[in-house]
Amino acid sequence: MIKIKSFQIAIFSLLMNIAYSIYNIALGIITHSWWFVTIGVYYSVLSLMRFVVLSIRKKSIKRYLKTFTGIMLMLTSLPLAGMVILTSFKDRGVVHHEIVMITIALYTFIKITLATINLVKTKGKKVSVTLNTLRHISFADAAVSISALQRSMLVSFGDMPENDIRIFNIVVGSVVCFVVFLLGLSLLGLGAKRKINIV
Repeated sequence: MIKIKSFQIAIFSLLMNIAYSIYNIALGIITHSWWFVTIGVYYSVLSLMRFVVLSIRKKSIKRYLKTFTGIMLMLTSLPLAGMVILTSFKDRGVVHHEIVMITIALYTFIKITLATINLVKTKGKKVSVTLNTLRHISFADAAVSISALQRSMLVSFGDMPENDIRIFNIVVGSVVCFVVFLLGLSLLGLGAKRKINIV
């Protein structure tokens, strides 16, 4: 059974995903940025996955959580990768005030650190399907946050040449999309192992 504390954190993450997806979609519409619209849709999908994982109680259905989430992560990484390349030529990112950027950077650093620690904790241990799946989703969440942060930082600080910004956006964005794809693949692979308890 997933611990109460972990469940509360997951609920909080779900609410944050929903709020962040609405924010990005609204920002994308206002600024005519396909990047932010795509990120908003991506976080909406993560919200759906978290909701499904937290809602399922029957053990017979929980067996398919890894497969469902793994496939969803792999599928969402593909259009996200295409959008990274497309928007790299048309969308440099949004300029934020220094204080705002520092706040976003701090939040992203904390998020990726916690997601990494929690994901590593599941390696080689017997953990529930629910907890294992949620930690993969959290890491996918944090990984995409890094790409979004990097895009804004390059245009908010310094005067980097346009071509260099484009290269950074393509490289970092593509790596992040590949990581999300691998997270999905990892969940599918875990389905064949017996170290994950169906609880």
